[in-house]
Amino acid sequence: MEKQGKDEHNHSMHEGPNQKHHGEPNHGLHEDHNQSDHTQHDHNVHEEHENHGGGHSKHHGHMVVDFKKRFWISLALAIPISYLSMMIQMLFGYEVNFTGDTLLLFLLSTIIFFYGGKPFLLGAWNELKDKAPGMMLLISLAIVTAYVYSTLTAFFIVGSDFFFELATLIVIMLLGHWIEMKSIMGASKALEELIKLMPKDAHKIDVSGNLLDVSIEVLKAGDQILVKSGEKIPIDGQIFEGVSTVDESMLTGESVPVEKSPGMEAIGGAVNGEGVLKIKVSKTGNDTYLSQVIQLVSDAEKTKSKAQGFADIAAKWLFYVAVVTGILTLTYWAMTGDFDFALERMVTVLIIACPHALGLASPLVTSRSTSIAAKKGLLIRNRTAFEGAFKINRVVFDKTGTLTEGNFGVTDIHPSNGISEEELLKLAYSVEVQSDHPIAKGIVKEGKNRNLELYEVKDYQNLTGKGLVAQVNGVEVAAVSPGAMRANQILFDENTYEELAQQGKTVIFVLKDNVLQGMIALADIIRESSYQVIKELNDLGIETIMMTGDNTRVANYVGEKLGLSKVIAEVLPHEKSNNVKNLKDGGKKVAMIGDGINDAPALAEADLGIAIGAGTDVAIETADVILVNSNPVDILNILKLSKASHRKMTQNLWWAAGYNILAIPLAAGVLISVGIVITPAIGAAVMSLSTIICAINAQLLKIE
Repeated sequence: MEKQGKDEHNHSMHEGPNQKHHGEPNHGLHEDHNQSDHTQHDHNVHEEHENHGGGHSKHHGHMVVDFKKRFWISLALAIPISYLSMMIQMLFGYEVNFTGDTLLLFLLSTIIFFYGGKPFLLGAWNELKDKAPGMMLLISLAIVTAYVYSTLTAFFIVGSDFFFELATLIVIMLLGHWIEMKSIMGASKALEELIKLMPKDAHKIDVSGNLLDVSIEVLKAGDQILVKSGEKIPIDGQIFEGVSTVDESMLTGESVPVEKSPGMEAIGGAVNGEGVLKIKVSKTGNDTYLSQVIQLVSDAEKTKSKAQGFADIAAKWLFYVAVVTGILTLTYWAMTGDFDFALERMVTVLIIACPHALGLASPLVTSRSTSIAAKKGLLIRNRTAFEGAFKINRVVFDKTGTLTEGNFGVTDIHPSNGISEEELLKLAYSVEVQSDHPIAKGIVKEGKNRNLELYEVKDYQNLTGKGLVAQVNGVEVAAVSPGAMRANQILFDENTYEELAQQGKTVIFVLKDNVLQGMIALADIIRESSYQVIKELNDLGIETIMMTGDNTRVANYVGEKLGLSKVIAEVLPHEKSNNVKNLKDGGKKVAMIGDGINDAPALAEADLGIAIGAGTDVAIETADVILVNSNPVDILNILKLSKASHRKMTQNLWWAAGYNILAIPLAAGVLISVGIVITPAIGAAVMSLSTIICAINAQLLKIE
């Protein structure tokens, strides 16, 4: 997060009605995640998450390299296996006979089975343990069956071997997985990024009042710490001395820095403004606000990771079909007394049930859609979530930094005493240019946009709790808050002020020698593109919801301007994720778009988490899709691309598995009485054709 710097302007005192003070005693995540064992306050949980995050990312990179290596080695082995295969010899009319040819074929096939097939065998074991059969189990069923039966035919029984099918199936499946893994980004580092937000050290105040720099891991409840201007607050606690403004926007979604004073809570990870704060530590270890955000993200990611992709669901049903049909085939033909024939028919059924093209049907579409997404400014991190995006019927937006720019801008200028609008802004611009406060930046930006010249300013000073004052051309000019106006009993147009305040705007008053010159209203500026995306989503019948940590007045103003279906305001991170969970009730599919740390748990909880590219690393690492151009309109491209990808995957699935559905009964021998039966040679030829069709079809994927 951006450092506030030593802002000598206490603009938090421009406390219009949109100013929300977090003075409640419990600013944490309340009781939702306090049931776990919080007796050890040593940040071990941070170390565990850090190790997990980094290790998982490295593991993903290693797997891409591993699949690539296994593919090339297996491809090299598949060439001599194919040459020695009896089926290929018959197909191309040549003959290979030499001493030990069968043994060599067996040895090469054994290497490719154990080396090339290892990832699938291990994956199948995990799917069995999770009771979630999918692609790995279907592949393993085919290669184990092919290897065991072919070994038997090579040395013990009479029959045709399937070593060629074994080799080609492993090679194509390795290629498919390698393509798919290359197409998607690395594992999420959300937990790692959350850990980075916490300072490692704190300024501890000892019993003598001296400052000691210590690791936050040694802090315990009751310790006193000091936070200097511009520093991150290292840990949760209660302020007992000092007044300052604190930027909690990335943590809570509050768009305006919050004024903090003794008795109020401070959140670890927030950025202190211009003052110096002394804080009594109240929470450590797993109890801290950020630690509980970490836990929420972790829990939601674990739940989401259990979801199965489109190809896995198809593979699951093909697995069931293969097993049931295989057992029925073996049983039926065994009853005729020819067990060798019964075994051959069952093996043929089990191998044909795993189409080669199915291993490429999904990866080729994945690769193509990832390429299209990149050109459209979309980075897809979670394929499973993206594949289901076409089902989305509710889209939840964060406000600050997502629907709005996250920066204050001037919305209204109301001059008084006969001065012009330009003169009023010029006075405010000249004084505010001295400050680095978000509200001051908004006025300065407006002044620059209008190419206004600055007056010469002298004796600039901060009026604690009131605003700014300076000498401009020998006259005292002040920019102050509504509270300061009332305290000094200076009259102003209450009706106009209330009208602006009801819209959630922050209002400052400009005075010249204590005479009111006018008022300027500011608000977090709504992105122009937000109007378009909300309208188009509403036109598609998709419900649009805004969920924000900002106060109700600000939220309702933005919601009304944009025409949102629903507004949920003043929510903390755990409330955001709970709200997303509730919005999923009734089978609704929910997408969440955000940019802040406070959005991370909700992004992880949503069916599709979307991060604004200009947002925090935590939000980006938690999301399933990233909008690189930080334009909310790009969500429309996500929905279109997901729909187009789903259509292509469905088509490829039918090309890949459709012929198998017809071939399985033929392999089982249902039409053997009329001389129709699937042989390994016919099966191999049709599989090759199916794979080529899938490859061409995937390249035709596009969105309007």
